Amino acid sequence: MIICTKNMDYRLGTQCQFVQNQVMVNSEKDRASLLCMKALANRGRLDSVSQQMASHPQYLESFLRTQHYILYMDGPLPVHYRHYIAIMAAARHHCRYLVSLHSAQFLLADGDPLWLQGLEAAPLRLQHLDHINKVLAHQPWLTARSHIQALLKTGEQCWSLAELVQAVVLLAHCHSLCSFVFGSGSDSDTTPTPRVHHGTPPGYCLCDAANGNTALSPSLAGPTEKAPRRRSLDSICEFAYLREQIQKSQEEIKERKGDRLHSQTLLHADVEEEDEAMFSADPSRFVTDPEFGYQEFARREEDHFQVFRVQDYSWEDHGFSLVNRLYSDIGHLLDERFRNVASLPFPHSPDLKRAIWNYIHCIYGIRFM
Repeated sequence: MIICTKNMDYRLGTQCQFVQNQVMVNSEKDRASLLCMKALANRGRLDSVSQQMASHPQYLESFLRTQHYILYMDGPLPVHYRHYIAIMAAARHHCRYLVSLHSAQFLLADGDPLWLQGLEAAPLRLQHLDHINKVLAHQPWLTARSHIQALLKTGEQCWSLAELVQAVVLLAHCHSLCSFVFGSGSDSDTTPTPRVHHGTPPGYCLCDAANGNTALSPSLAGPTEKAPRRRSLDSICEFAYLREQIQKSQEEIKERKGDRLHSQTLLHADVEEEDEAMFSADPSRFVTDPEFGYQEFARREEDHFQVFRVQDYSWEDHGFSLVNRLYSDIGHLLDERFRNVASLPFPHSPDLKRAIWNYIHCIYGIRFM
């Protein structure tokens, strides 16, 4: 029952709207916390990218789902190949954060440590991917049919069509992610959150790291200090639940990997002891032709380069069906991400958002005629 006084200093509708918005905010916080817990349970730490994206839980959920599918789920490429391709893509933009992150994951996926000495130490089929990688990274309008044909030609080091589609999707994913890493300042984060091995201290919620709260609460800093217990999100971040989820994830990993050789087990243990983002890896090792970079797509050069007109292409009719046919389910995941990006709240005029969108496409050779 609602009791209203005759003299109200505010409108009931305004108050109800405020309560509704507050409920939505709390729901979004809970959703972000659950996503952070999932990332924590799966990887043992909360990376900087997930922390930055947590302010948009709906997009974070779509991003994590897509990235996990590309890197770890069924596909023609082995997992260590996928991480090495991610290293190649991030290295073109000199993104040390992603290069270090995927270098550590590459070793955990049984990758040959010698490959990390440089691109010339990798198999020839990965070296052959370097040209299309640098073109897609800096001047995508130069991509030609001949580049695809060269990779698909018959031979011992050739690529299958399914493998190449997955590789290109992964390259595009990491190229765009580099922009987010630089834009959010994650690349300068040299002290990421520590890895969690056997749960978290009671009363400490690593999910709060999404809001920049990565420090222990005062009650954990010392025996003499006291602080009131947080009641906002701690209820869903209890120590027992986190420990259970992490242990469950570790058991699944052990079952999947099976029995390892003793030397491999020691190698993995050493890598896990070190923070992933602190793994030493120089991006320049994986870059050939370092002088090749972005050049603005000028109108005077349109006669030389074929202009990609947006109205001649449709994601729904061309891109979605093609990529989904050659790489199952990835089309649905990418489509979900595109829709989430388009629906993200924007503090300024929608016209400004559209202008920025058009300009970014324009400088990469995509024109709106």
